[in-house]
Amino acid sequence: MGKLIGMLLGWLVLRGWFGALIGLVIGHFFDRGLARNARRLSGAELAEVQDAFFATTFGLLGYLAKADGRVSEEEIARTEEYMRQMGLNSEHRERAKALFRGGRDAGFSVADTLAQFNARAGRYGNLRQLLLTYLIGMALADGRIDDAEDAVLREVAAGLGFGAATFDALLRMVSAQEQFRGFGSGRRTGSRTPPPRTDELALAYQALGVDRSASDGELKRAYRRLMSEYHPDKLMGQGVPEDMIKVATERAQEVQAAYDLIKKSRAGG
Repeated sequence: MGKLIGMLLGWLVLRGWFGALIGLVIGHFFDRGLARNARRLSGAELAEVQDAFFATTFGLLGYLAKADGRVSEEEIARTEEYMRQMGLNSEHRERAKALFRGGRDAGFSVADTLAQFNARAGRYGNLRQLLLTYLIGMALADGRIDDAEDAVLREVAAGLGFGAATFDALLRMVSAQEQFRGFGSGRRTGSRTPPPRTDELALAYQALGVDRSASDGELKRAYRRLMSEYHPDKLMGQGVPEDMIKVATERAQEVQAAYDLIKKSRAGG
């Protein structure tokens, strides 16, 4: 019930799947009882958390985009894609652009931005990971992460409370999933040549967040965990808006493709 209420409040506040997603995550924490002594958030408190995530995301996207000295066309396109996926109205689009530009200013403070985010929304671990995932996706917009971008990502990860090992694991998994998106169906702008089979298989393991030495049981658990997180049927059953279902479907397809490739390889196919 908490997830449903949170999702509906989020949808009403930000008028799109972005708000619904934040509300869904917050409601999930209450349903699981992770905040034992916390009362349920009011609509105003939910709006504050969503606003913190929104402002932090686009400010840091701007900061990251200038990390290598210039803002590339790919990075601008990725930011536009995020705004489209979030279903932002014209007012929120203009605010997102202003926040992005603010993140590129010399006076932008990552430490202050993350401190404010942690104070308002940091108790929700899924939001912290989602924020970092967005930033990794931005850094990968041009197909690689250079040293300056890597330094920014690690600075943000540390500020969000992620250790180096956790960040490295998330970076590998998101990078592999992004490559599967490009290799698998050409959804990404500017299709790439599929890698040799050996490289593709290594990528599949990384997309599931497991080592090649993982047992069949470990592999299946990783697969089920990711499918539970992304699976469109589960989200649809909760009434998640269509745009979010599309995004989840793409992620689920990438996870499924990686799992199928590994199973075929292990069966001697």
